[in-house]
Amino acid sequence: MNLVEPAKEIAPDMPADSWKRIGMLTPSSNTVLEPYTTAMLAAYGERASVHFGRFRVTEISMSEASLTQFVEEPILRAANHLADADVDVIAWNGTSAGWLGFDKDETLCRTIASETGIPGTSSMLALNEIIESTGARTMALVTPYLTEIQDRIIKNYKDFGVDVIADRRLEDRGNFSFAEYSPELIAGLVREVATSKPDIIAIICTNFRGAPVVSQLEEELGILILDSVALTLWSTIRMVGFDPAEIKGWGRLFQEVS
Repeated sequence: MNLVEPAKEIAPDMPADSWKRIGMLTPSSNTVLEPYTTAMLAAYGERASVHFGRFRVTEISMSEASLTQFVEEPILRAANHLADADVDVIAWNGTSAGWLGFDKDETLCRTIASETGIPGTSSMLALNEIIESTGARTMALVTPYLTEIQDRIIKNYKDFGVDVIADRRLEDRGNFSFAEYSPELIAGLVREVATSKPDIIAIICTNFRGAPVVSQLEEELGILILDSVALTLWSTIRMVGFDPAEIKGWGRLFQEVS
Protein backbone atom coordinates (compact mmCIF):
# COMPACT_ATOMS: atom_id res chain seq x y z
CA MET A 1 0.00 0.00 0.00
CA ASN A 2 1.42 3.37 -1.02
CA LEU A 3 1.03 5.78 1.90
CA VAL A 4 2.46 8.71 0.01
CA GLU A 5 -0.01 10.44 -2.30
CA PRO A 6 1.36 12.17 -5.39
CA ALA A 7 1.57 15.92 -5.12
CA LYS A 8 -1.43 17.76 -6.52
CA GLU A 9 -0.93 20.68 -8.86
CA ILE A 10 -2.18 23.90 -7.30
CA ALA A 11 -4.97 25.58 -9.25
CA PRO A 12 -3.96 24.18 -12.68
CA ASP A 13 -6.42 26.43 -14.54
CA MET A 14 -5.19 29.62 -12.87
CA PRO A 15 -3.23 31.97 -15.18
CA ALA A 16 0.41 32.13 -14.15
CA ASP A 17 0.35 35.92 -13.75
CA SER A 18 -2.63 35.83 -11.35
CA TRP A 19 -0.70 34.00 -8.61
CA LYS A 20 1.22 36.60 -6.63
CA ARG A 21 4.13 35.94 -4.31
CA ILE A 22 4.71 38.46 -1.53
CA GLY A 23 8.13 38.66 0.10
CA MET A 24 8.59 40.04 3.61
CA LEU A 25 11.75 40.81 5.56
CA THR A 26 11.27 39.78 9.17
CA PRO A 27 13.13 40.44 12.44
CA SER A 28 14.67 37.14 13.51
CA SER A 29 13.01 37.13 16.94
CA ASN A 30 9.54 38.00 15.63
CA THR A 31 6.86 35.34 16.16
CA VAL A 32 3.71 37.40 15.47
CA LEU A 33 3.80 38.84 11.97
CA GLU A 34 4.10 35.54 10.09
CA PRO A 35 0.96 33.83 11.46
CA TYR A 36 -1.10 37.04 11.37
CA THR A 37 -0.05 37.85 7.80
CA THR A 38 -0.81 34.31 6.69
CA ALA A 39 -4.25 34.45 8.33
CA MET A 40 -5.12 37.74 6.61
CA LEU A 41 -3.79 36.59 3.25
CA ALA A 42 -6.03 33.51 3.37
CA ALA A 43 -8.78 35.74 1.93
CA TYR A 44 -7.12 35.32 -1.48
CA GLY A 45 -6.98 31.53 -1.39
CA GLU A 46 -4.52 30.09 -3.89
CA ARG A 47 -4.07 33.41 -5.69
CA ALA A 48 -1.40 34.64 -3.28
CA SER A 49 1.38 33.31 -1.07
CA VAL A 50 3.74 35.00 1.36
CA HIS A 51 7.41 34.19 1.88
CA PHE A 52 9.65 35.41 4.69
CA GLY A 53 13.33 36.21 5.02
CA ARG A 54 14.88 36.81 8.44
CA PHE A 55 17.81 38.89 9.64
CA ARG A 56 19.10 39.25 13.20
CA VAL A 57 17.08 41.57 15.48
CA THR A 58 16.94 40.79 19.20
CA GLU A 59 16.72 44.15 20.97
CA ILE A 60 15.04 47.51 20.40
CA SER A 61 16.88 50.38 22.07
CA MET A 62 19.21 53.24 21.21
CA SER A 63 22.30 51.24 22.18
CA GLU A 64 25.01 50.85 19.57
CA ALA A 65 24.44 47.09 19.45
CA SER A 66 20.76 47.60 18.72
CA LEU A 67 21.27 50.30 16.10
CA THR A 68 23.78 48.22 14.15
CA GLN A 69 21.10 45.55 13.67
CA PHE A 70 19.52 47.84 11.05
CA VAL A 71 22.50 48.53 8.80
CA GLU A 72 21.69 47.77 5.18
CA GLU A 73 24.05 44.85 4.48
CA PRO A 74 22.21 42.02 6.32
CA ILE A 75 18.83 43.39 5.26
CA LEU A 76 19.83 43.48 1.61
CA ARG A 77 21.30 39.98 1.87
CA ALA A 78 17.92 38.73 3.12
CA ALA A 79 16.16 40.68 0.37
CA ASN A 80 18.32 39.09 -2.30
CA HIS A 81 17.51 35.65 -0.92
CA LEU A 82 13.81 36.47 -1.18
CA ALA A 83 14.35 37.60 -4.75
CA ASP A 84 15.48 34.04 -5.56
CA ALA A 85 11.85 33.02 -4.97
CA ASP A 86 10.74 35.38 -7.76
CA VAL A 87 8.49 37.36 -5.42
CA ASP A 88 6.47 40.27 -6.82
CA VAL A 89 7.18 42.70 -3.98
CA ILE A 90 9.53 42.83 -0.98
CA ALA A 91 8.36 44.52 2.22
CA TRP A 92 10.40 45.38 5.29
CA ASN A 93 7.89 44.23 7.90
CA GLY A 94 9.40 46.27 10.69
CA THR A 95 9.17 49.70 12.25
CA SER A 96 12.78 50.80 12.78
CA ALA A 97 12.38 53.86 10.53
CA GLY A 98 9.96 55.18 13.13
CA TRP A 99 12.92 56.08 15.36
CA LEU A 100 15.80 56.03 12.87
CA GLY A 101 14.10 58.31 10.35
CA PHE A 102 11.68 57.62 7.52
CA ASP A 103 14.43 58.29 4.97
CA LYS A 104 16.04 55.01 6.07
CA ASP A 105 13.15 53.01 4.63
CA GLU A 106 12.92 55.19 1.54
CA THR A 107 16.60 54.50 0.82
CA LEU A 108 16.25 50.81 1.65
CA CYS A 109 13.33 50.35 -0.74
CA ARG A 110 15.16 52.12 -3.54
CA THR A 111 18.21 49.93 -3.01
CA ILE A 112 16.12 46.74 -2.93
CA ALA A 113 14.51 47.73 -6.23
CA SER A 114 17.89 48.58 -7.73
CA GLU A 115 19.58 45.35 -6.65
CA THR A 116 16.71 42.91 -7.25
CA GLY A 117 14.44 44.58 -9.79
CA ILE A 118 11.58 44.04 -7.32
CA PRO A 119 9.64 46.97 -5.80
CA GLY A 120 9.91 47.49 -2.06
CA THR A 121 7.79 48.92 0.74
CA SER A 122 7.75 48.95 4.54
CA SER A 123 5.46 49.16 7.54
CA MET A 124 6.31 52.79 8.26
CA LEU A 125 6.08 53.94 4.65
CA ALA A 126 2.63 52.35 4.49
CA LEU A 127 1.55 54.21 7.63
CA ASN A 128 2.84 57.48 6.23
CA GLU A 129 1.01 56.89 2.96
CA ILE A 130 -2.26 56.46 4.84
CA ILE A 131 -1.64 59.55 6.95
CA GLU A 132 -1.19 61.58 3.80
CA SER A 133 -4.17 60.07 1.99
CA THR A 134 -6.55 60.53 4.93
CA GLY A 135 -5.27 63.97 5.91
CA ALA A 136 -4.78 62.87 9.53
CA ARG A 137 -3.09 65.53 11.65
CA THR A 138 -3.36 64.00 15.12
CA MET A 139 -2.39 60.50 16.15
CA ALA A 140 -2.34 58.37 19.27
CA LEU A 141 0.43 55.83 19.61
CA VAL A 142 0.60 52.41 21.31
CA THR A 143 3.87 50.45 21.40
CA PRO A 144 5.84 48.12 23.67
CA TYR A 145 8.95 50.29 23.30
CA LEU A 146 11.30 52.16 25.62
CA THR A 147 10.85 55.90 26.19
CA GLU A 148 14.08 56.59 24.28
CA ILE A 149 12.53 54.92 21.22
CA GLN A 150 9.03 56.30 21.63
CA ASP A 151 10.17 59.90 22.00
CA ARG A 152 12.04 59.68 18.72
CA ILE A 153 8.97 58.30 16.95
CA ILE A 154 6.90 61.18 18.31
CA LYS A 155 9.50 63.72 17.14
CA ASN A 156 9.71 62.19 13.67
CA TYR A 157 5.95 62.43 13.31
CA LYS A 158 6.00 66.02 14.53
CA ASP A 159 8.45 66.76 11.72
CA PHE A 160 6.13 64.87 9.35
CA GLY A 161 3.27 67.18 10.29
CA VAL A 162 1.41 64.89 12.68
CA ASP A 163 0.98 65.58 16.40
CA VAL A 164 1.01 62.55 18.71
CA ILE A 165 -1.51 63.74 21.28
CA ALA A 166 -1.57 60.59 23.43
CA ASP A 167 0.68 57.56 23.75
CA ARG A 168 1.31 54.45 25.78
CA ARG A 169 4.55 52.47 25.98
CA LEU A 170 5.50 49.32 27.90
CA GLU A 171 9.20 50.15 28.47
CA ASP A 172 10.35 46.82 27.00
CA ARG A 173 13.52 46.39 24.94
CA GLY A 174 12.31 43.02 23.53
CA ASN A 175 12.22 42.11 20.67
CA PHE A 176 11.05 38.53 21.40
CA SER A 177 9.22 39.60 24.54
CA PHE A 178 6.94 41.98 22.63
CA ALA A 179 4.93 38.97 21.45
CA GLU A 180 4.17 37.90 25.02
CA TYR A 181 1.73 40.76 25.68
CA SER A 182 -1.88 39.73 25.19
CA PRO A 183 -4.27 41.28 22.67
CA GLU A 184 -6.47 42.21 25.64
CA LEU A 185 -3.68 44.26 27.22
CA ILE A 186 -3.08 46.06 23.94
CA ALA A 187 -6.81 46.72 23.58
CA GLY A 188 -6.77 48.38 26.99
CA LEU A 189 -3.94 50.68 25.94
CA VAL A 190 -5.82 51.60 22.77
CA ARG A 191 -8.92 52.48 24.80
CA GLU A 192 -6.82 54.75 27.03
CA VAL A 193 -5.32 56.77 24.18
CA ALA A 194 -8.68 56.92 22.38
CA THR A 195 -9.98 59.33 25.03
CA SER A 196 -7.82 62.05 23.44
CA LYS A 197 -9.97 61.78 20.25
CA PRO A 198 -7.12 61.52 17.72
CA ASP A 199 -7.69 61.29 13.97
CA ILE A 200 -6.04 57.86 13.97
CA ILE A 201 -4.51 55.40 16.42
CA ALA A 202 -1.32 53.57 15.42
CA ILE A 203 -0.16 50.32 17.00
CA ILE A 204 3.50 50.40 16.04
CA CYS A 205 5.43 47.13 16.31
CA THR A 206 5.25 44.07 14.08
CA ASN A 207 5.79 41.66 16.98
CA PHE A 208 2.82 43.01 18.96
CA ARG A 209 -0.60 41.33 19.04
CA GLY A 210 -2.73 44.30 18.05
CA ALA A 211 -4.17 43.13 14.74
CA PRO A 212 -6.83 40.73 16.12
CA VAL A 213 -8.51 43.42 18.24
CA VAL A 214 -8.56 46.25 15.70
CA SER A 215 -11.93 45.54 14.11
CA GLN A 216 -13.78 45.31 17.44
CA LEU A 217 -12.06 48.42 18.81
CA GLU A 218 -12.87 50.47 15.70
CA GLU A 219 -16.53 49.59 16.07
CA GLU A 220 -16.41 50.47 19.76
CA LEU A 221 -14.39 53.69 19.50
CA GLY A 222 -15.22 55.04 16.05
CA ILE A 223 -11.56 55.77 15.24
CA LEU A 224 -9.41 54.33 12.43
CA ILE A 225 -6.83 52.03 14.05
CA LEU A 226 -3.71 51.09 12.11
CA ASP A 227 -1.70 48.04 13.16
CA SER A 228 1.81 47.62 11.75
CA VAL A 229 1.36 44.02 10.58
CA ALA A 230 -1.90 44.84 8.81
CA LEU A 231 -0.38 47.99 7.30
CA THR A 232 2.46 46.06 5.71
CA LEU A 233 0.13 43.52 4.11
CA TRP A 234 -2.23 46.30 2.94
CA SER A 235 0.65 47.94 1.12
CA THR A 236 1.90 44.77 -0.55
CA ILE A 237 -1.59 43.67 -1.59
CA ARG A 238 -2.13 46.93 -3.42
CA MET A 239 1.29 46.72 -5.04
CA VAL A 240 0.53 43.32 -6.58
CA GLY A 241 -2.81 44.57 -7.91
CA PHE A 242 -5.23 42.87 -5.52
CA ASP A 243 -8.21 44.51 -3.82
CA PRO A 244 -7.56 44.94 -0.07
CA ALA A 245 -11.33 44.92 0.56
CA GLU A 246 -11.32 41.14 0.12
CA ILE A 247 -9.70 40.96 3.57
CA LYS A 248 -12.53 41.13 6.08
CA GLY A 249 -12.58 41.16 9.86
CA TRP A 250 -9.18 42.80 10.31
CA GLY A 251 -10.19 46.46 10.37
CA ARG A 252 -11.39 49.41 8.33
CA LEU A 253 -7.97 49.81 6.74
CA PHE A 254 -8.76 47.05 4.25
CA GLN A 255 -12.33 48.08 3.64
CA GLU A 256 -12.14 51.86 3.49
CA VAL A 257 -8.61 53.11 2.73
CA SER A 258 -7.87 53.05 -0.98
